[in-house]
Amino acid sequence: MTTYDLVLARGRVIDPESGLDAVRDVGVTGGVIRAVSGEPLHGATVVDATGLVVSPGFIDLHSHSTDIAGHRLQALDGVTTVLELEAGAYPVAAAYRRAEAEGRPLNYGFATSWAVARMAVLLGLETGGDLDDFVANIGREEWQRAAPRQTIDRVIGMLERDLGDGALGIGILVGYAPRVDPAEYLAVAALAARAGLPTYTHARELVEMDPTTPVDGAEEVVRAAATTGAHMHYCHVNSTSIRHVDRVLGLVEKVRAEGSRVTTEAYPYGAGMTGIGAAFLAPELLHRRGLTPHSIGLLGAEGRIPDADTLRRIRETRPGSAAFVHLLDEDDPAQFDYIQRALTFTDAAVATDAVPLLWRSGVPDPLSWPLARDAVTHPRTAGTYGRTLRRLVRESGVLSLPEAVRRCTLVPADVVGSGVPAMRRKGRVQVGCDADLTVFDPAAVTDHATYTATTATSTGFAHVIVGGRFVVLDGHLLPTALPGRPVRA
Repeated sequence: MTTYDLVLARGRVIDPESGLDAVRDVGVTGGVIRAVSGEPLHGATVVDATGLVVSPGFIDLHSHSTDIAGHRLQALDGVTTVLELEAGAYPVAAAYRRAEAEGRPLNYGFATSWAVARMAVLLGLETGGDLDDFVANIGREEWQRAAPRQTIDRVIGMLERDLGDGALGIGILVGYAPRVDPAEYLAVAALAARAGLPTYTHARELVEMDPTTPVDGAEEVVRAAATTGAHMHYCHVNSTSIRHVDRVLGLVEKVRAEGSRVTTEAYPYGAGMTGIGAAFLAPELLHRRGLTPHSIGLLGAEGRIPDADTLRRIRETRPGSAAFVHLLDEDDPAQFDYIQRALTFTDAAVATDAVPLLWRSGVPDPLSWPLARDAVTHPRTAGTYGRTLRRLVRESGVLSLPEAVRRCTLVPADVVGSGVPAMRRKGRVQVGCDADLTVFDPAAVTDHATYTATTATSTGFAHVIVGGRFVVLDGHLLPTALPGRPVRA
């Protein structure tokens, strides 16, 4: 009789690809699922999962919180794979080397970064594969301008080399350089199409927000899909579309019906977060989104920005400072409905847009746990998946539990997996797939992070397993567990 390394016994197994939703034993050996059985299995370690859901580990395809501390918060929210795809990293080889040298609790991967490659050329930056390269220069106008063809060709060449180094696609932060020539965006999309990899776009302004935009942000994304044949992924469609989400999703639906590949994602919060020096947070432009300076608050600071002069001063002196941008009131049912429509759109993935942690008194030992009390972040870093299961499944019932699991697992796996074979072994509970598994109590799972208690961890996630190894056991993080492995194209 076969004895497996680990058996999860008598749990409600949900496999979103096959449609399995039944009580099963899951046997794991060597980091791989070896059996999914209606009969009892024998294991060197047996964990009773009676009354719990055993699902694929959640896959976050939009996380900027790529260090050990950020991974730990996300592990306690059911995540097993964290991917930095919207901003990306340049060069990706440096980002992968750093993560491998330090170790990670969760699986990880990176797209290459159009924005940082552009900064490297136009600002003469020495880049090291770190998000800090982007954040520190976010407000500099020199990199945001239209560039001559020779410069564009140079950037394209840099991105192409990064794709050769295993990048998972191309992150395009065009929303932070909203005056670049639309032809450059098409050139980047064409490169992705040739490589057979997706692009991940933070769209530029919608025409409703800026009638002078060179191209409507939503039209640009869908046009690139139709023109180049690239798989275009539309990042956080909720926060860039806000009250215009129905028009944007209608465009996506239209081009899908015509045969183009455009995918979307959303998160269940009304506030975004970005560097305060971002072009669209200029005081004179806030009205386009129905905002005022008081809609913005610095991460780690008490209260919100009182007036335009204060906002202008902070943008000049600390342009890389992380700031909450309160776009919609998620406690107002009418406003949350915009967010909900983005989350429940056909085949939309749940993604966090998690941000790096900030320690107000300096960075402590990166391996210390629990987190220092002065650590702060956006609550979506710690609570996106617990909140999705609470609000959209248990409280409102707009998604069934199997469908919510699908949007947290198989949907993102398939978005990335269109050009990355390794992702086809994730997002599934099937024999031969990676043993990245999340075990949770569907009646109790919930988020606790708020805009004041930003790192309060989710509860109800009993076990989180990465490559067959526990990162969370009986609801508690294992601080020494660093089983995460790189995902490359």
